[in-house]
Amino acid sequence: MTNIEFAPLQGYTDAAYRYWHNRLIGGISCYYSPFIRIEKSDIRAKDLRDILPENNEGLNLVPQIIVNGKDELDFLSAKIRELGYSRIDINLGCPFPLQTKKGRGAALLSDPQKVQELMEAIKDNDDIHYSVKMRLGMSSAEEFYPLIDIINHAPLHHVALHPRVATQQYKGNVDMLSFERISGEITHPLIYNGDITNLDEINSIDSRYATLSAIMIGRGLLSDPCLSYEYVNNVQLSDKEKIAKILELHAHLLEHYSARLQGDSQLLVKMKTFWEYLEPLIGRKSAKLIKKSINMAKYDAAVASISCN
Repeated sequence: MTNIEFAPLQGYTDAAYRYWHNRLIGGISCYYSPFIRIEKSDIRAKDLRDILPENNEGLNLVPQIIVNGKDELDFLSAKIRELGYSRIDINLGCPFPLQTKKGRGAALLSDPQKVQELMEAIKDNDDIHYSVKMRLGMSSAEEFYPLIDIINHAPLHHVALHPRVATQQYKGNVDMLSFERISGEITHPLIYNGDITNLDEINSIDSRYATLSAIMIGRGLLSDPCLSYEYVNNVQLSDKEKIAKILELHAHLLEHYSARLQGDSQLLVKMKTFWEYLEPLIGRKSAKLIKKSINMAKYDAAVASISCN
């Protein structure tokens, strides 16, 4: 059975979400933190808090970083090393202009020399096992092929590949022909990532690529947090059973954020985010009520309506 890993998503898969998903649902072999970056010449305090070991007890967490070269890699690696981590994932796939304009994420894929320099830099941090999460390229899948030899000669734990180019962001089809070709040329353990939303799709990828190290899922787990549980336990839950688990997860997150966020406004914004991918499961009526909630009383009533559907 292939391992299932939880891809990071900014604003969603923070420490609280990871902790309670693992404790209440599970089925995940590895969680990745949302990417950690340098802002104003330093690492954000909230990013460090998110990966503190005491906030991630009981689960396998790999911090993910996004960098534009050796200096940022060394700086972030030193900060993460101080917390006791020996694994770091490098984001070479982020498609969003806010990062690519700074030469980070998928922007590096169109510059083989930059990738070469980054792979050489990880050799200097030989007490850390690095992995990379990649796309096919910035604007063309052809950008990936000059990188294969560079990647293969780097001391990497694994390569996770999302078979889209960055300019697609999350639109259009994944390029399975390119993935299949690349899978035969990458010598590191390979992880598939992209457009996995149900058990049939997990099983299809698993059977088609028998040598995969793992399957990484992000948005698919946000829209169906029980997907990993179903796969690992070889069961299929009813919508009612899934909703019960999701409401339990929600209750713990609500308690967590209620103690940490100031005022209903902040809490409401944070908790509405939790439901953004769940409309197909909870129903349009409840999803609309949650979205239109203007205070916590209306929000609580909207959430209570879910179990009545």
